[in-house]
Amino acid sequence: MKTVGLVAPASRAEAVNQARRAASLLRALGARVVTEPELLPLLPECDALDAGDRVDALVSLGGDGTLLRCAQYAAACDAPLLGINMGRLGFLAETEPEALEDALRLLLSGEYQTEERAMLAVRMPDGEDRVALNDVVITRGGYARLITMRVLVDGEEVGSYHADGLIVATPTGSTGYSLSAGGPIISPRVDCTVITPVCAHSLQHRPVVVPGSAVISVQLHSDDEMTASLQVDGQSCAMLQNGGSVDIRRAAHSVRLVRLKRERFFEVVHHKLIEWSC
Repeated sequence: MKTVGLVAPASRAEAVNQARRAASLLRALGARVVTEPELLPLLPECDALDAGDRVDALVSLGGDGTLLRCAQYAAACDAPLLGINMGRLGFLAETEPEALEDALRLLLSGEYQTEERAMLAVRMPDGEDRVALNDVVITRGGYARLITMRVLVDGEEVGSYHADGLIVATPTGSTGYSLSAGGPIISPRVDCTVITPVCAHSLQHRPVVVPGSAVISVQLHSDDEMTASLQVDGQSCAMLQNGGSVDIRRAAHSVRLVRLKRERFFEVVHHKLIEWSC
């Protein structure tokens, strides 16, 4: 029997209804279904999904934020991840709720391909490691003034940024916050990482693309009044104090996104980003 994990936002009724539908379909197909603890009261027929659980596949029912959360489980247990778009953009999702039944049948029968996406690893100030599919962001948050950050790549100084923040993104994350901040669109087949300043107080600061194997160090300027928020895939994880630093590098784990049809990256870019924004 295969074990499939379901991840959905418990606060969204439509997503919960689709999760119930998915759980029923999966059980009818002979699978064991597990879900996050906060969703269990709404899906009592499922078992609890823990970070260390071994699952054969994961299904995200929500927007890109839900899929990014689901990616944490997928990376930890090396399971393929199928995204069902319940959000507005759904850039990373594979299909829509209307095709849920067919998608789940193909998933359980193994009739799909996977697309591997690199992740970033960042060491928190408390010593804990976090991984990101999209990006790691250092931002001034509620701090009234701009923050100054010194950036090094493999020990070589790139420069100092006086800005609202700094984004370190994977190719997957290049179409997210980094793009909004003026960064390039990067094909997921390119082995690189992009460093994008946010509202830098200099016309000389531009996004920088570095090798995927590079270690990126970001050091907050030593100023008694300066603090910054550290965010991993959109989730605030820690505060950096004056003089604090973080190292960001490629994670040991990657995420395997389920593809039910031949993936054409720039076709998706055109449909999801260009037409959607018109």
